Amino acid sequence: MSVKLTNSEQIHNLLDQYDYFLFDCDGVLWLGDHLLPSVPETLDLLKKLNKKCIFVTNNSTKARDDYLSKFRKLGIEGITKDEVFGSSYASAVYVDKILKLSKDKKVWVLGEEGIEKELKELGYTTVGGSDPLLVEDGVKFNPDHPALSNLDEQVGAVLAGLTFNLNYLKLSLTMQYLLKDNKSIPFIATNIDSTFPSKGKLLIGAGSIIETVSFASGRQPDAVCGKPNQAMMNSIKADNEGLRTNPKRGLMIGDRLNTDMKFGRDGGLDTLLVLTGIETEENVLKLQQDVAPTYYAEKIGDLFEYYKK
Repeated sequence: MSVKLTNSEQIHNLLDQYDYFLFDCDGVLWLGDHLLPSVPETLDLLKKLNKKCIFVTNNSTKARDDYLSKFRKLGIEGITKDEVFGSSYASAVYVDKILKLSKDKKVWVLGEEGIEKELKELGYTTVGGSDPLLVEDGVKFNPDHPALSNLDEQVGAVLAGLTFNLNYLKLSLTMQYLLKDNKSIPFIATNIDSTFPSKGKLLIGAGSIIETVSFASGRQPDAVCGKPNQAMMNSIKADNEGLRTNPKRGLMIGDRLNTDMKFGRDGGLDTLLVLTGIETEENVLKLQQDVAPTYYAEKIGDLFEYYKK
């Protein structure tokens, strides 16, 4: 059964037990552009105690540089690019290092600028994505749109993630590329979150969008690069030898059972679920021991608040 963190002694023991703290961002550190209570103080405390903080997010709409800007905007200082592992970055690395896609091939993107930025850093040209020519506000869908009739022959992979400016044209174009060449073009998904929290509301997540084009094309993604996929965990461990050799010195902190907690558990880490995002205490208490988080807390700021009591 999960242990609820409710006092100073528990927090002191927890901080003695772990050296690596992996954080989900949305629903843990912030909700949308709203910073959650005592987050900067908690991160400052961990750094003063010489703990390694790693920020692991499934939000593919932002590149790592965008996250650094968001941290600063919200008053969180001292975060470096190598501490941020986003699904957009992990997906770009997958295209480059695992697929080994030639740089003369393009990547069709169903997603936002975060994916495009990370791919471009690795030397790839993207099509689709944030292209303004694919946005026709107030215009009825045209089945004879030239983009549908003239697919780019240089596209060598399809990468799909969360898309805010979504329309029928982008979905239809993505399907065309997934069907192209007898369905042989690699299909990569950033993550499979069905929803995400924003200021007390649930919004449609990348997984729901990806499922649409999967169903339409009759294809499942060849790879999912965000949590809970262990490709992202392996990348993190590769850069942190202590975590690789002794995963039990790491704690995965998140707000989702099916992504964050599974991600940590499958990677051999202990887990801490916070109740500021998706899950409820009622759900946690119903869980079997083998899937329950190691700990749960009302919010991540409790680490700082109870530590100081």
